Amino acid sequence: MSNKNIAGAKLKQLRQNISPRFTQRVLAEQLQLMGIDVGKNQVQEIESGKRKISDIELKALANIFHITADALLEEDTE
Repeated sequence: MSNKNIAGAKLKQLRQNISPRFTQRVLAEQLQLMGIDVGKNQVQEIESGKRKISDIELKALANIFHITADALLEEDTE
């Protein structure tokens, strides 16, 4: 399956860098508190590149991680 987003890998890295306790479920709960209807399975699909991210989800994720949406969209050149 082709990759449907470029932010997923960065999102996973950011989440894991915060804490081992900051799970996909915790991220989904934070999104739900912001009015974004995303569950743990959808977070997993986003992180693995199997699901597209809407603009509203992208904005909410950027807010959660205190970064810009552009930062989530930057591809690593490593």
